[in-house]
Amino acid sequence: MLELCAALAAGFAIFTFATGSLPARAHAFWPFSTNADASTNAPIPDSKTPVLAAAVNIDPNPFKGIADNQTTSDNALVASSGPGGTAVDAVGATQSDRISVYVTRPGDTLSEIAGMYNVSVNTIIWANNLKGIKDVHPGDTLIILPVSGVERIVQKGDTLKSLAKKFSADAAEIAQYNGLDPTEPLEVGTTIIIPGGEIAAPTPQARASTTREPFLGGGGAAQPGYYSNPIPGAILTQSLHGWNGIDLGSARGTPIHAAANGTVIIARGGGWNGGYGNYVVIVHDNGSQTLYSHMRSVAVSPGQSVLSGQTIGYVGSTGLSTGPHLHFEVRGAANPFRNCPKGRVCAPE
Repeated sequence: MLELCAALAAGFAIFTFATGSLPARAHAFWPFSTNADASTNAPIPDSKTPVLAAAVNIDPNPFKGIADNQTTSDNALVASSGPGGTAVDAVGATQSDRISVYVTRPGDTLSEIAGMYNVSVNTIIWANNLKGIKDVHPGDTLIILPVSGVERIVQKGDTLKSLAKKFSADAAEIAQYNGLDPTEPLEVGTTIIIPGGEIAAPTPQARASTTREPFLGGGGAAQPGYYSNPIPGAILTQSLHGWNGIDLGSARGTPIHAAANGTVIIARGGGWNGGYGNYVVIVHDNGSQTLYSHMRSVAVSPGQSVLSGQTIGYVGSTGLSTGPHLHFEVRGAANPFRNCPKGRVCAPE
């Protein structure tokens, strides 16, 4: 009898391991969840279990970010944001025209974070007013801007001032982004990025045939009637430029309103912030983001829900600005002021 029981037990064990019909299980906790209910019973892998493979970047074109391997002269660049990660990692959309928010963890480095989002380390330093590559600490909230601009191989006679004039950029911003000493001459043959730089079309005809919406990135399909005017009665002082943005001129201190219902993901009330100065970004139910920059002061906080028409800040001239106005961007949809003539007061489409 004892021999029969032993044989049956041995046969059952052989069947189990041969077929895998009754794998061993263990109680495990998913480390990237903030919910204790995420614990689950997980099978223990054996030698036949496939090895876990790293996730592939959702972007099939990993070279379209601002990266060291882009060497062609005077190329317009549109950097992309990277994977969205978990709710702890990033807030906001993951498309290449969106702004992301990343909360650093112990052991994170800027180079690793930049690799996650397919942008350069300088993009993160520049947009977050960091002192250098080591100026990152657990718990820091980093803004990942998909920076648009121009890549330039420095030629004889190039200066920060001449390049800023040529590409409608800012000399101090070029120096800051590339870690250059503004008092030193540029080294011929080196490659620099001109953030926010724009390449002028050679002729109006060529511009008409190649210009598309968005201008340098950030746009999308029209959303008729979705967005309200962030500053009713303001004059459009600059048409589409940069990341699908326009400028609305108004007196300093004029209230700025949310263009649609949504949730604030960024509310920066101090610093250069990549030229935006004091600015707010709202993510909307249609998946788009609206950005409001150069504010005198910010009146909302990250995570706050806002309604269309609610005051989120006040007109100012912070960051890269020559006078009080609102720089208003729409990322993921057409800018409702795209057809408004310069110098006019227009209702959003």
